[in-house]
Amino acid sequence: MEASSWDALRKQARKLEAQLDEQMTSYRRLVSAKPDGSENELESGIEHLLKQLQHVNLQMQTWVSSGGSQIISHTLTRHKEILQDLTQEFFRLRSSLRAKQQRASLLLDFRDFDKAKVDMEEGADSVEHALLKEQAAISRSSGQMDNVISQAQATLGSLIFQRSTFGGINTKISNVSSRLPTVNHILSAIKRKKSMDTIILTLVASVCTFLILIYWLSK
Repeated sequence: MEASSWDALRKQARKLEAQLDEQMTSYRRLVSAKPDGSENELESGIEHLLKQLQHVNLQMQTWVSSGGSQIISHTLTRHKEILQDLTQEFFRLRSSLRAKQQRASLLLDFRDFDKAKVDMEEGADSVEHALLKEQAAISRSSGQMDNVISQAQATLGSLIFQRSTFGGINTKISNVSSRLPTVNHILSAIKRKKSMDTIILTLVASVCTFLILIYWLSK
């Protein structure tokens, strides 16, 4: 009965060791290749098998402690060594995989940083281009305003000249009227008409200047 219990435990231990060998082979290939996301499931499976094998070894230890032979004790020692080797290799491979994943994550972060840097530089270029474009538009507007002001100044100068001309004419007319009192009434009418023409011309020039300013400012 006792021999049968020992044989059952050894059979269970060998089965678990075989399953672990198979799982560890797949895990070694995974660590050597590029991780595809299946490592978590595989690691959970290996950890579960290791716990089961450890439990079986404890049962075998209890059986040996109850009075097993030296040969059985050596067999148990061999199973413990297998469990220890598998556990150490699993931990080593898992550490290697974690380091590999961290390197890949850092590399991805650096790439994202470089991309963000390039985007910022391109954005800065776009902002600079927009500022230059806006500055050019302001310069064009300033030039247009200068032209409008120059036209207004020219119109004002023309009006001043016409005013002085009409002033000279009025002076001459006044001199003539003082010498010829008989035509004073006719000259006064002409003088009023000239003044009215001057006022109308001034108003027309002012309106034209105002309309020109409104037109350029609205562009």
